[in-house]
Amino acid sequence: MNSPLKNHPFAVEAFFEYSVVLTYAVPKDQLKNLIPECLELDTFDEKWAFVAVALVKTKALRPKGFPKFLGNDFFLIGYRVFVKYTNASGKRLRGLFILKSETDKRRMEFMGNIFTHYNYSTTDITLVKQGSGMLIKSLHSDFTIKIDEAEGEIPLPQDSPFTDWKEARRFAGPLPFTFTYNEINKEVLVIEGLRENWTPRPVKVVENNISFLQTLDLKGHVLANAFVITDIPYHWKKGKIEQWEK
Repeated sequence: MNSPLKNHPFAVEAFFEYSVVLTYAVPKDQLKNLIPECLELDTFDEKWAFVAVALVKTKALRPKGFPKFLGNDFFLIGYRVFVKYTNASGKRLRGLFILKSETDKRRMEFMGNIFTHYNYSTTDITLVKQGSGMLIKSLHSDFTIKIDEAEGEIPLPQDSPFTDWKEARRFAGPLPFTFTYNEINKEVLVIEGLRENWTPRPVKVVENNISFLQTLDLKGHVLANAFVITDIPYHWKKGKIEQWEK
């Protein structure tokens, strides 16, 4: 379906109660076939490309300027690849390419698939907090993520390619832009997100079992970093379409 409605026809705003993002480093050759021709992988050390799994508790998602009571509260899981795009004016933009999105609300699936290309589906999502720990799981989607936000120094994941958290923070989504590509018309849809109070905090990942990553048949991928952010006002501008030429 190539309806113009799917091209983010209006600005949207929301409030992120919290967002947990796990980023996996993958040998770059394994991700090339997952992104369209107009994009290139955002790499590190000329070896690694990255897939992020973002779990976001969102409140009052609505067209920008609408009252909050008309918004939707939902949980979002997004699977994204870190990419770069050179726009029509020659500027190089860092952003994300969406592989799949899941939500706990059928209304959000319905509306999301009308106004975006993000491939929403509905699933069960359970979240349990206990002390400094948080468990997020789904039986239908077959994932379990357990993190610990205990205070104190948190080490990077054991096999992370990064040397410190400052280096790792460069690959802590979401990034400023998200891209969609219409291969038939050779058109790139650019969506810019704007955020406030953006301070990612490193967290320890106690458990991470995510079946969707297994369906990608990745080999040699490792957990590279994990961050949490809380209480973030966020909005997306209306989508902008550019013609792409090789």
